[in-house]
Amino acid sequence: MDRIVDIATDGRHLSLYRGFLIVKEQHEEVGRIALDDIHAVIVHAHGTTWSANLVAALAERGAPIVFCAANHSPVAVTLPLEGHHAQNARFRAQWDASKPLAKQLWRRIVSAKIAMQGALLAARGVAGADAFPLIARRVKSGDSDNLEAQAARRYWPLLMGAEFRRDRDSPGANALLNYGYAVIRATVARAVVAAGLHPTIGINHANRGNAFALADDMVEPFRPLVDALVVTMAARGIDTLDPALKRRFAQLIAFDVRIGGEVSPVSIAAARLAQSLARAFESGRPSLALFDPPTPIEWSALALIDERDGAVR
Repeated sequence: MDRIVDIATDGRHLSLYRGFLIVKEQHEEVGRIALDDIHAVIVHAHGTTWSANLVAALAERGAPIVFCAANHSPVAVTLPLEGHHAQNARFRAQWDASKPLAKQLWRRIVSAKIAMQGALLAARGVAGADAFPLIARRVKSGDSDNLEAQAARRYWPLLMGAEFRRDRDSPGANALLNYGYAVIRATVARAVVAAGLHPTIGINHANRGNAFALADDMVEPFRPLVDALVVTMAARGIDTLDPALKRRFAQLIAFDVRIGGEVSPVSIAAARLAQSLARAFESGRPSLALFDPPTPIEWSALALIDERDGAVR
């Protein structure tokens, strides 16, 4: 079973022992989990130490370690150097992809994200949600009209209230969003590497300092899933991360979405999207396996996602 391991307590040491990740505090074991069950490790505690052989063992299994700043926003991610039998050919196809192809791929991603935002607003009965499907259909190649940003300016006040501003450095709901996005970003980054793609070579994000530009491109349609959880928490006055909330975010990777009539968990949807992107680079055709927006009933189920699973250490 895919598990998210969250390291939130200061001073913990992580090591490897007979196929298990061992968590210790002051030389005493406080937890362990089988490496084969680990989907990703998220670290945002002070004074965390780890053994090199643990990092190598996780990399061999494709499980990223995500290091977060105090605001829970990811600042570094570890991933394996080798991730797919056709990696060299796919790297070359990715690097050689034409600008028109990249722009068409980005158009599809932005359109899917905006459609997801509109579906979430509609499920919550928000006035103005009906504009988002129209905006999604108007997205042009490369999003030349920057409709992604225009949609965002409408979306956040409608979802979170007129006073809300999306700011990664702010506490409260913004910090919850940061943490949720870190979980999804780790899932997408893992899928990108497993598909034999290079995470640095994005189709839209191109910041020199961003080693995971492609993951940041591909994560966009998944973000409203995090938003749905956070807006529910905010409505209940919850604005501080605790172990129970982290378990809810961890369970996002198991939430079922629909792709072409088939139901798959988010972790598999990310893998299918990354594989379709690799085929698009190789074929030159901008076809992506994007999941459908959840129905109102499915959005409601997501907002009440079960807290019992997930791993918090």
